[in-house]
Amino acid sequence: MEKIRVAIAGVGNCASSLIQGLHYYKDGRAAKCTGLMHPRIGEWGCGDIEVAAAFDIDRRKVGARIEEAIFSKPNCTMLFQTALPVSDVIVQMGPVLDGVAPHMADYPDDHAFRVADAEPVDVAQTLRDTDAEILVCYLPVGAEEGVRHYAQACLDAGVAMVNCVPAFIASVPEWARKFRERNLPLVGDDIKSQLGATIVHRGLVRLFGDRGIRLDRTYQLNTGGNTDFLNMLARDRLKSKKISKTESVQSQLDERMENGDIHIGPSDYVPWQKDNKVCFIRMEGRGFGGALIELELRLSVQDSPNSAGVVIDAIRCAKLGLERGLGGPLEAASAYYMKSPPKQMRDSVARDLCEAFIEGREVTDFELDATGRKHHERLITPSPGTANQP
Repeated sequence: MEKIRVAIAGVGNCASSLIQGLHYYKDGRAAKCTGLMHPRIGEWGCGDIEVAAAFDIDRRKVGARIEEAIFSKPNCTMLFQTALPVSDVIVQMGPVLDGVAPHMADYPDDHAFRVADAEPVDVAQTLRDTDAEILVCYLPVGAEEGVRHYAQACLDAGVAMVNCVPAFIASVPEWARKFRERNLPLVGDDIKSQLGATIVHRGLVRLFGDRGIRLDRTYQLNTGGNTDFLNMLARDRLKSKKISKTESVQSQLDERMENGDIHIGPSDYVPWQKDNKVCFIRMEGRGFGGALIELELRLSVQDSPNSAGVVIDAIRCAKLGLERGLGGPLEAASAYYMKSPPKQMRDSVARDLCEAFIEGREVTDFELDATGRKHHERLITPSPGTANQP
């Protein structure tokens, strides 16, 4: 069986965790499947994904082999699979565009990007030359031009895309149309970590609603010490991130909250936390007879492995899309794996639809209202020519 050939834009902490995970889980042993939502999707296990190309702009990574670059500064994520085979994948210089916030220059080398003195490659041509099938976009928050550049390169080269960052592609009708016309699958936007702040907050908001509790106010505050949090100290780069996280939570409410009653977003950069992200959630509501209910939660996770556990699924769903000749946003996979999909829905509904997609079943009677919170009964029938994978 041929490997799924993946290109990676941005060789940071998330790429490090993903590549470590591809090798950690490659033998498919049951004991090592802890942490995977799907040991197999279609024909593919984790070991069936390989890196075909990589792009970055940091001088410590450009020109290095991918298995060396993922351990280079300023990466600081946990190491759980350091024994990696020698590859022939050299990290190429990508376009800088808006990928580096000016304030990063004020921080020491161990914490900030350092732009390489090299000419950017032609991304589309590199994708063609390396036979890449899917590009995973890990660019920094705020790199709007950069993400659009890589999206266009995917269209030019005939490559599917998994957009892990909050620069909107899959959720923008014009980009969705372009990928649909080129018959290229698209999963996006903005990765929803396996058990991170957003998925937990969404679940609690939905729980309040399902149990008849009126949510009056809520916040989500996050701190971390990786380059993602350092980059986000520039508040002008946070517009899309705040929209993505806030709307993801708002989408689970039966009645939209006033903007002044909900606050969600990165809060501060704490260098010694490194890739440890700490989230604080507070919820204030009213129950029976107007009785007050308050909830406070502290969640501590390793940020990048939390992301990789979802991306490893999104890649294989994109490959299923390629195999089935599907173009444009994969709505079920995007709703389950991403914060800002083209169609928001309850996570339980998104999971059901994603499982149906993975297993090759077709949902033939399913409707969502405008907010994606209500659904009718659904009838599921096998799609011709597909097999239900274990």
